[in-house]
Amino acid sequence: MNITFNFKNFEPSDHLRDYARKRLEKLAKYASANDASELQVNLAVEKTRQMADVIFVADNMHISAHEVSEDMYSTIDMILDKVEAQAKKFREKQKDRRRQSAETVRMDVITINADDAGARTPTIVETNEYEPKPMAVEEAAMQLGTIKHEFLVFINSETERPNVIYRLRNGDFGLIDPGTGV
Repeated sequence: MNITFNFKNFEPSDHLRDYARKRLEKLAKYASANDASELQVNLAVEKTRQMADVIFVADNMHISAHEVSEDMYSTIDMILDKVEAQAKKFREKQKDRRRQSAETVRMDVITINADDAGARTPTIVETNEYEPKPMAVEEAAMQLGTIKHEFLVFINSETERPNVIYRLRNGDFGLIDPGTGV
């Protein structure tokens, strides 16, 4: 991680430089090892106010923060806390988006042309995207009983895996549970 320091209206001590570098290097854990992450730190003094501005860029993440206090060391601590909180929030949003996109199921309707008895090639005539809801098997059976479709895709709340419940010709229901694959 590349860290750049800029100082305005004061000359920092070696201890302050080392302290700031050690504290802010903790942000490297939010950047991947192969990423060229940048951390720009601007420290300034105006009368009794000690100010810090940080811009952190890594892995499609762009975080900026500003903090003011009466002591430069506490300003550095506060700005580190602020940037870490933003980085954690960004990572959680990324994880949630990945989980959400993995739970979307794509369903295609295939029709078979009965005119061509010898060459039966199914064609996709309709595509629907459906986000299955977590529910118990009994609840899915009740919901399938109230809709006109022949099947229902849902997330089994007990196993947290996608399941399909379908209507049999005699009026009963069948359940497809893909299992764990073990």
